[in-house]
Amino acid sequence: MDQGQVNPQMKLEDQGIKGLGYVYYNLSEAALQEAAIAAGEGVEGQGGTFLVTTGKHTGRSPKDKFVVVTPETKNTIWWENNPPMDPAAFDTLHADMLAHMQGGTYHVQDLFGGADPAHRLDVRVVTELAWHGLFIRHLLRRPEASELDTFAPDWTIINCPSFKADPAKHGCRSDTVIALNFAKKLILIGGTEYAGENKKSVFTLLNYLLPEKGIMPMHCSANHAPGNPVDTAVFFGLSGTGKTTLSADPSRTLIGDDEHGWSDRGTFNFEGGCYAKTIGLDPKAEPEIYATCSMPHTVIENMVFDPETKELDFEDDSLTANMRCAYPLNYISNASESALGGHPKNIIMLTCDAFGVLPPISRLTPAQAMYHFLSGFTSKVAGTERGVTEPEPTFSTCFGAPFMPRRPEVYGNLLRKKIASHGATCWLVNTGWTGGAYGTGSRMPIKATRALLAAALDGTLVENQFRKDPNFGFEVPVTCDGVDDQLLNPRDTWADKDAYDAQAAKLVEMFSNNFEKYVPFIDADVKAAAIG
Repeated sequence: MDQGQVNPQMKLEDQGIKGLGYVYYNLSEAALQEAAIAAGEGVEGQGGTFLVTTGKHTGRSPKDKFVVVTPETKNTIWWENNPPMDPAAFDTLHADMLAHMQGGTYHVQDLFGGADPAHRLDVRVVTELAWHGLFIRHLLRRPEASELDTFAPDWTIINCPSFKADPAKHGCRSDTVIALNFAKKLILIGGTEYAGENKKSVFTLLNYLLPEKGIMPMHCSANHAPGNPVDTAVFFGLSGTGKTTLSADPSRTLIGDDEHGWSDRGTFNFEGGCYAKTIGLDPKAEPEIYATCSMPHTVIENMVFDPETKELDFEDDSLTANMRCAYPLNYISNASESALGGHPKNIIMLTCDAFGVLPPISRLTPAQAMYHFLSGFTSKVAGTERGVTEPEPTFSTCFGAPFMPRRPEVYGNLLRKKIASHGATCWLVNTGWTGGAYGTGSRMPIKATRALLAAALDGTLVENQFRKDPNFGFEVPVTCDGVDDQLLNPRDTWADKDAYDAQAAKLVEMFSNNFEKYVPFIDADVKAAAIG
């Protein structure tokens, strides 16, 4: 039985998905939450939020993500980073998943990936869990009601957490699977309730499709000066580096917090909402994000709460450190209605340095920017991926390797070209440790990070005196209003200077060893900017 608004020529049956029980098309946020509560998927929290836990999967499962080998993808996918799946195995997986779904209740959301109508992707998301429908309705962009009558998906995602894959039969690694088939324009997700797999699958699609159009897909947040989209800034960074927190600056207009494209017309958000980490969320430091945790239909994921009052515990990470809230972009008071910006005037690369070696901010040349973009140095923050329990130094190329289906140089060259065309100033910002490595030092003060970013974005920081860092070769400001000068020179913050020198040398060697694999693919100026 079908309910809801849908293109009558494009129901699931028209896509070969038959034999289901109830199918609900494009329900509203309130209806989806009501259905989720009725099904026992979660409970209502304070302010009308939705509280849910996701079982054993409280983060992404990147090792369970596969791309089907097709004539199109054979020579275009970065296979070292994207495990292949045989087409026959995918077909078996697809058939077995559809058989498993027979007679079940499913929710369909027809949505857009991309705020720019010229470049958006029409995506149909079929979910077993009603709250997954609510989540993805927040995170992607919602068509007008009139657009649903003619909506025809470019791609379809089927997410069935109760389906368990068989590695021997389905060509995967475990009973969890995320499989992308570019020939059939179909993504299958099974064996995980973690909702983030839905949105990151769409990001992976756009990361593959948009470079062919000369558009740079970016794992970044973005904002612009009030009333002035020409003054746009983008913030690259992996989860836990501060993309969401730092872009939600009340003095600037938020374009988006995680995924964007950079076209010949400027910057555009891929999404319609935000998916913010809530561990340690401070109502004074992050009031806008904190406020969403008591707004109607915000999805509160894997947070401990009082069973009677439903009061949230922002410090208890006993379920996971990767506790999150998902909400529509318009819950942030200074969010852009159009989710469009100009060409980035400033590009900020955020890194969480668990070694405590990198300065809080450094200015990069275009060649250094490509070097650090390809390197993607940061630390995986506890809980973001399964098995990560404390900060773990890593190199994630393009600040988003798990979502990059093409070789890194494709994205690096696109970024470099756009920087050259539009004259962006590039900065490397360390939101990790200072005064020592993880376990000894302390986390970089967010007040200092914000002061440095404000000076970088308003143009006053470039007027200050800079020094050349002896280890990494980039320029570091000697002073900045509102920031302790000592903080700007990391060695000065360490009690044991010899220990700092040893850590710095270790990190330089790690950079050098990691970058060797890119050397055959880059130009001489980027090679000259290499560290070590």
